[in-house]
Amino acid sequence: MITYLTSEIRFPNVHQANPDGLLAVGGDLSKERLILAYKKGIFPWFEKNQPILWWSPNPRFVLFPEKLKVSKSMKQVLKNHDLTITINQDFKAVITECAKAKRTGQRGTWITHSMIEAYMKLHKEGVAKSVEVWQDGNLVAGFYGVDLNNGVFCGESMFTKVSNASKAGFISFIQNSNYNLIDCQVYTNHLTSLGAEEVSREDFLGFL
Repeated sequence: MITYLTSEIRFPNVHQANPDGLLAVGGDLSKERLILAYKKGIFPWFEKNQPILWWSPNPRFVLFPEKLKVSKSMKQVLKNHDLTITINQDFKAVITECAKAKRTGQRGTWITHSMIEAYMKLHKEGVAKSVEVWQDGNLVAGFYGVDLNNGVFCGESMFTKVSNASKAGFISFIQNSNYNLIDCQVYTNHLTSLGAEEVSREDFLGFL
């Protein structure tokens, strides 16, 4: 049964999510509600003109840093040094580019104006982070997510304008961080190639 949220900042038990992982509808994107959601293994994902939809999928798609796969070609890309990778240098530009990126099978973007505003507030609080990839002074790739400050980084979205640039940023970020787990939310071929895998919701909650 899908729960309709009120102004009260709370969520139902994640095991009440439907088979697709949809748990609740409505509420708001306040800083307090978003932080509570991520701590409980829940994230918002909805399109423009839809109500806010809250998800807790089972299985969960994650990457254990020690299982990160770096191909020979990617090792060469990282050695070339023509890409500069930074953290939190331009969060707004990264999330805006993620919103503009065209994705197969999607009519529009789920990173709406309200989502951008909400995550900008999380960024100002030090909760949301961005990783930027630069080439010749231009932002060519990047991604952003939520740092739960418990060893788990919840990736939200990435974009790239140059082949392999987003992979380079992702690999570098993981190799130079101390996270125990990267939450990738739902399956993608792109992240599977880097070593991401599915775990049960129960196991994921254990890591949280």
